[in-house]
Amino acid sequence: MRIRVGFGYGGSTRPAGSGTADNADDSASDQTFAAVVDDLERLGFDSLWVSERATGTTLDPMVAMAFAAGRTERLKFGPAVMVLPGRNPVLCAKALASLDRVSGGRALPAFGLGIADAAEHQAFGVQRADRAAWFDEALPLMRRLWTEDVVDHHGDRFHLDGVRVLPKPVQDPFEVWLGGQAPSELRRCGRLGDGWLPSFTTPAMVADGIQVVTDTAAEHGRVIDPEHFGALVPFVHDSLPDRFAARLRTRQPDLDPREIVAQGVTGLRPRLEAFVSAGASKFVVFPLDEPPARSAGGTADGSGGGIDAWHATIEDVATECLSLQN
Repeated sequence: MRIRVGFGYGGSTRPAGSGTADNADDSASDQTFAAVVDDLERLGFDSLWVSERATGTTLDPMVAMAFAAGRTERLKFGPAVMVLPGRNPVLCAKALASLDRVSGGRALPAFGLGIADAAEHQAFGVQRADRAAWFDEALPLMRRLWTEDVVDHHGDRFHLDGVRVLPKPVQDPFEVWLGGQAPSELRRCGRLGDGWLPSFTTPAMVADGIQVVTDTAAEHGRVIDPEHFGALVPFVHDSLPDRFAARLRTRQPDLDPREIVAQGVTGLRPRLEAFVSAGASKFVVFPLDEPPARSAGGTADGSGGGIDAWHATIEDVATECLSLQN
């Protein structure tokens, strides 16, 4: 089993130049994302994963991935995860194929339905009840655009005659990872996905989910590579931010948040090892809080520390986790 460790940037972390009240010096913070990308490439992380929140402070995932592609030579990159309902499938297929082409085959497409948030639904222009049907038509259509010379398609939402996407992706097949862990999302992954990357989950839940995805794939005459199961693994430097605690209570009311979120970088390795035992091998570790500033002695002082703090956190994660890669 090939274990790979990537790093996630987004969520509650403050993108460069977001202009928040406690981030007055944007001239320095503008370089935060660049510094993160450089560190991941230098230290040997497998991949960078960027969040998507159309109405939040995260960077646009297509822009962030293009930036990373142009700044690195080895690092792979993907969205964790990109919302598909509401996107034009032709333009989305074109953009991702182009990213894969200019990066020499380093793009990792990953899609989901999007979070249950009214503002996000408005931004993408798709009603919550319509998202699954949109997804189920758009993803197979995108696969055809990546592989076929000319595509004709007449579905409930999209109508194409003689449409082509060029250039094609470097990777063939151009494999797509799906998120989510509701029963319907697991079945969708078995029907349509090439890999499964859930978030805010436990090893036991991943083991159960792998079984559902594998069984559903078999029912549809498909096989999911057993090495294409992973997890996004969150951690905190300090205490769990209130908005994530509230989200976890809503999503998993019967679970202690400590079963889902690792406490400190030193809590990551045993968490990853437990996921490996459950059958997962591709991981994205990501902080839910801002890396704290450190004193001269190397201890955290509780305040956001900017670029230097990001350097320290990524170095610590590399020391703790990258020896798992094989």
